[in-house]
Amino acid sequence: MNNTILQRFDLDGRTVAITGGGGALCGAMADALGTMGVKVAVLDISLEKAEIRAQAVIGSGGTALAFACDVLDPIQLRECCEAISSAWGPPDLLINGAGGNDPRGSTSADFEEPARATAQSFFDLDPAGFRHVFDLNFMGTFLTTQIFSRGMVARGRGSIVNISSMSAFMPLTKVAAYSAAKAAVSNFTQWLAVHFSHAGVRVNALAPGFFMTEQLRFLHIDSATGELLPRARQVIAHTPMGRYGRPDDLVGALVWLLSDASEFVTGVVVPIDGGFSSYSI
Repeated sequence: MNNTILQRFDLDGRTVAITGGGGALCGAMADALGTMGVKVAVLDISLEKAEIRAQAVIGSGGTALAFACDVLDPIQLRECCEAISSAWGPPDLLINGAGGNDPRGSTSADFEEPARATAQSFFDLDPAGFRHVFDLNFMGTFLTTQIFSRGMVARGRGSIVNISSMSAFMPLTKVAAYSAAKAAVSNFTQWLAVHFSHAGVRVNALAPGFFMTEQLRFLHIDSATGELLPRARQVIAHTPMGRYGRPDDLVGALVWLLSDASEFVTGVVVPIDGGFSSYSI
């Protein structure tokens, strides 16, 4: 019985494309999947970062290729998909991990208070910066999925995992653009799960809580002292497990969603947040 259960988690021989694969979170996913026998295509806007991660996968005994890819450029996405297909066959797994935040889409204070000036209020938000955050997180997911899922639908098999955020469930203060974009990712995940439900392709998402990525650092760490800012102390106080997430904390749920162990699971957004979304005083 145990062997049968473990076999359902087996991903050996499959091919995955990971956007944002040069980053900390998706890089950890690439490492883990590589050790499971998955052929890993690391896509990142930075070829250098993609190559570093691909070499790490290879160094651990896995199989990987690196690609420079802007997820907002359909031509680059098609070229990457074609190159992966030529090398290994069409990907049957996709992780939409490219995304991030931009200070231009965030306010500097939690609340708009007319009697007190803030460095960047809601009225100061740069529309171009706001649009960049929305496009990177949502349109990048949409365009990548549109191109990479075509082969999955044609073969009647595939699993897509998008990266949403806890801010999609309950918008976080300050990060207006990011919260809106991730809410769109979650909604799109559910819509596409229904749309592809007769085609043999499952679509789910992970919603990380607070993980100390470079995109988060500017809001949570004092660049001069390295100490936690008040917002970071709030996060820790509101996280029952009392810490930030580590990249490896995402791997277990990811493998479950990619594998046949979740063959009757589609359209879910799984919180990986140390209890953040469950806690109230």
